[in-house]
Amino acid sequence: MVAQTIARFGRLPRHAARRSSDEREDDEDDGARGPSWRVGLSKLIEGSATAFGSLMVLGLAGYSYNVYYKKHVLSKMENAFAVGYSSLEIAALSRHVDPVSPHSELVDLVSEDSSEDNDWVPRAEQALIDSIVDGTAQGQYHLITGEKGTGKTSMLLKAMRKIGGDGVAMFEAHGDPEIFRVRLGKALDFEFHEDYIGSLFSFKGPRETTALLDIERAFNKMEKIALSRKERVGKPLILIITGAHLVRDDEDGQDLLELIQQRAELWAASNLVTVVFVSDDYWTLERLMWQATRLRVTPVHDVPRSAALEALRGFRQKKFGEEIPTPILEQVYDKIGGRLSFLSRVAKSRDIIKACDAICDREKRWLLSHYWILGKDLDPGGETQQDLSSAAMLLAKTLVDKEEEMRREAGDKFDGRLPQIPIHEARQIMTNADWIKEHDHNNIFTITPDGMVQADSVAMQHAMREICRWPGFDKHLKETLDRLDEIESLQRTRELTLKDLTGDGEYRATVAKGIGGAAEAVISLRVVPVNPDNP
Repeated sequence: MVAQTIARFGRLPRHAARRSSDEREDDEDDGARGPSWRVGLSKLIEGSATAFGSLMVLGLAGYSYNVYYKKHVLSKMENAFAVGYSSLEIAALSRHVDPVSPHSELVDLVSEDSSEDNDWVPRAEQALIDSIVDGTAQGQYHLITGEKGTGKTSMLLKAMRKIGGDGVAMFEAHGDPEIFRVRLGKALDFEFHEDYIGSLFSFKGPRETTALLDIERAFNKMEKIALSRKERVGKPLILIITGAHLVRDDEDGQDLLELIQQRAELWAASNLVTVVFVSDDYWTLERLMWQATRLRVTPVHDVPRSAALEALRGFRQKKFGEEIPTPILEQVYDKIGGRLSFLSRVAKSRDIIKACDAICDREKRWLLSHYWILGKDLDPGGETQQDLSSAAMLLAKTLVDKEEEMRREAGDKFDGRLPQIPIHEARQIMTNADWIKEHDHNNIFTITPDGMVQADSVAMQHAMREICRWPGFDKHLKETLDRLDEIESLQRTRELTLKDLTGDGEYRATVAKGIGGAAEAVISLRVVPVNPDNP
């Protein structure tokens, strides 16, 4: 229509075109000078849309990172239980992988000297430990206890070698809960959210808490891995805590053991995780038995006489090509017994009798350096230490006397068993119930799971026997005990000094009884002149 109009009337006059342009500019100015609320609303909507979009992107990125981080944590922990992984040093993997197993490609070199793992000594407990580590034994958690050097950790490592460490994590306990937390994190490949990016923004992160809460958090993560593994494999995870006796017997240590035991009970009931404690001290058993319902205690003691003699004979014949007479082997066992660490040291020595004597001398020096008695010249400042020493010597003398009685009754049939006495009798001899734990911790005596006290080893019993047979030992022990009684009596005696009692001075003391304060006696002290002729 406009085109037809232009075509009909031709070109508009110049003033008409100018007017039309001015009118358009006026219309735009009128639109710009419209109501102010429309302008503000437009800017508000525009800013809100921008902020909402930014928050959406930031929230999506944060959520994605959070999901990724949680999956990454679980992935790392799952790898911690994969074949070949161990919480021990990676360089020790050769001890965990059997060279004939399908997992032998995990290591480049396996030591050819299997004697380092004491494979030449047969152990009756190995089959049970194998069933625990490979997940066959379920529904319980375990305490493997025994004296130091009996081969508890060696059997666990041997069982791990057979399965390539699949589903097993091992670490050593510590008395400091913080170090315990770090070692647990290393075993599970869990960093307790210390690498979480939220710590960059000054948020109160999960790390700002106690060690027990961190350990609880690690167990929560491990439960998820255990559930996944149970669905795939049908076997529980194995968590081995060696050196459980290193946890301090105080409030923090008891809380830590209680936390682990609560989880162990729950996991054993659901077959998710099998917790294995390894301890050298009796107090761990004493603490765990308090609330234990699914705990199984496995004592690992010295190798029996016949098995030890046959293993030693076979090793010497294979390693050195010599045939050791039976009387020599009997003499070796009478000196060091069936302690695995002692047998291993003697078996690799050129002169086995000399090696046995060296072990016995070392045990004797250990006993004397810790608990030798000082006699009648004891200084009062050493009373506490000498209380422990005299108690140890009293118990040692009791065990030596009982051994002599056992030898007289058995005659030639005496099999070398260590003499034992019940723990309550040992505490009665020592006159203090807590001292026996100190001696157990220092490897002087040991307490069996049955509550019987004996020398820590055959070599330690040999050292006690030699010391108690020293000339004048009984007299020296009696003098020490008398001196301790004297010091204790002096500490209980109080001296009262009266000053400024001169001239007609007088002290009056009233002894009263009852609430009413009725006097029963009156004691008066006054100055009495001294006669120079009759002092």
